[in-house]
Amino acid sequence: MNIKQIFSDFIEDESGLTAVEYAIAGGLVVGGMIAAFNQLGTNATSKISCLASAVNGASTDCGS
Repeated sequence: MNIKQIFSDFIEDESGLTAVEYAIAGGLVVGGMIAAFNQLGTNATSKISCLASAVNGASTDCGS
């Protein structure tokens, strides 16, 4: 086998590409989950604070 054939085989080999694609997709999924949990946590905290104020007798409109 000559160097040209080895180089050609290396360029055409896509076996490592799948692992990279899975790593990128996994990173995007994890990033989306972190963003969703952060947003959900902020909203849940504000609702709990509003409900606690209402339990203490404050006249608050917590929304729906």
